[in-house]
Amino acid sequence: MSIFIDRTTQVVIQGITGAEGSFWTRHMKDLGTTVVAGVTPGKEGQSVEGVPVYHTVRRAAADHAIDGAMLFVPPRFTKDAVYEALDAGITKIVTIADGIPLHEAIQIRKAALSCGARVVGGNTSGVISPGLAMMGMFPFWIDRVYKPGRIGVMTRSGSLTNEVTAMIVRGGFGVSTLIGVGGDPVPGTRFAEMLPDFEADSGTDAVVIIGELGGTMEEEVAEAMEAGRFTKPLVAFMGGRTAPTGKRMGHAGAIVSGGKGSVTDKIAAFEKAGALVADRPRLVGDLLQQLLSTGRTTTASK
Repeated sequence: MSIFIDRTTQVVIQGITGAEGSFWTRHMKDLGTTVVAGVTPGKEGQSVEGVPVYHTVRRAAADHAIDGAMLFVPPRFTKDAVYEALDAGITKIVTIADGIPLHEAIQIRKAALSCGARVVGGNTSGVISPGLAMMGMFPFWIDRVYKPGRIGVMTRSGSLTNEVTAMIVRGGFGVSTLIGVGGDPVPGTRFAEMLPDFEADSGTDAVVIIGELGGTMEEEVAEAMEAGRFTKPLVAFMGGRTAPTGKRMGHAGAIVSGGKGSVTDKIAAFEKAGALVADRPRLVGDLLQQLLSTGRTTTASK
């Protein structure tokens, strides 16, 4: 099984006629994603990779039962694009844009929550359920790293995600669903908000968190574990261990402030809650083996 997306998810691509939109539409279709429509104002009547293009999301939704929107639009247009998808009743939205203005990111999150929808991103590679579907931008050698299996992954990073997931596969496991929540200070969806989905998914045996310094999303996961709201095994890897205090490292959300958000504090919170924390990415697979050595049912081979 998977969460958020699978082959039944009918996806519209906003910005489909742009270079990124057309390129990744082909890749998503190749990976099994059901892309039913695209949207670029002024381009209705065209097609991209066999996908019909519409002026607006609402016009596309009149012809197709759309439940997912993938946004390939610049940061300055992201809020309007998300609002357009929400207005059409779409509840699963992924936006890759890096640099969405902070006040607009807050507005996007508030609007999505008020509609009972989820926005993943910005500043993310997206979401993938290997072997089923993808909404995002994952590399072409994806089949060597993202194997189908029974380990859920949530991440704030991009390049670290590829490395850690490769170690999951090397450990003999595979991925059920990977959610890239993104590296911005205000992500559309937070780690802890996805935990109930992984908890309920019979196709997920354990979860791997790829975190980093800054913010409190990792501590929120630890709190959910301690409160018994998440009971499955969890392994974490934290980036930014050597970052100087008070420095923003790469991602806009990766800054320690107000005495919270340090890697040391996050590791302590995870360990207190019963999670295992890997010192190096290569150890993630080994820790999963420790947790799931009895009755393991993953599908990927070493």
